Amino acid sequence: MRTIAKLFSRSPFVPLAAHLDRVADCVAKVPQVFEALARGDQEAVEDTARQISKLEHHADQVKDDIRNNLPRGLFLPVARGNLLEILAIQDSLADAAEDIAILLTFKPLRMPEAIGDEFGMFLARNLEAFEAVVHVMKQLDELLESGFGGHEAETVKQLVREVAVKEHEVDLIQRRILKALFAHEQKMSPGEILLWMKIIPQVADLSNLSENLANRVRMTLEVK
Repeated sequence: MRTIAKLFSRSPFVPLAAHLDRVADCVAKVPQVFEALARGDQEAVEDTARQISKLEHHADQVKDDIRNNLPRGLFLPVARGNLLEILAIQDSLADAAEDIAILLTFKPLRMPEAIGDEFGMFLARNLEAFEAVVHVMKQLDELLESGFGGHEAETVKQLVREVAVKEHEVDLIQRRILKALFAHEQKMSPGEILLWMKIIPQVADLSNLSENLANRVRMTLEVK
């Protein structure tokens, strides 16, 4: 397997893509933990949370490898600081996936009937926002070859706008979920309310951070 240092010889975006692949492994497990919750299978919830933690640790190792091998004295087509900011946001997405799963292990929970349908859409939109920013990041090598201009740059900018649209949709659904949750709080224990009030924003972080990542890419393009 090629080292991170060798990957930098091709493009500064190749190592970032390698890290994003590990981040995507973490995020891909999030639906599974909620599926286990819906089945009432707490053992599966905790097992999936452990899997996500291991994947997050692997992502951390790749992140550290990139930081340790990011060239300092060589010319890079993108500022070193921008690359590190992109890496940090990607890392936060892996952290968010792990945090969601760990919250679900604190006590056995059930999906409140009042938010069940909306929550499914909420989770789906967050995952769509993440998938959209992955698509953005996968375009960066082509963008580098084009000198950060032309049709490729416009394509990336359009994809960035799509991430923002998904994040806005998540905001609207989140408001509806929270209203429904409080409207039926008498059917839930204080502990359940507390946990859901932590879980819901944590899931929303998947789209918030995806938008942050897309915006960081857009700002990088505008500097070129």
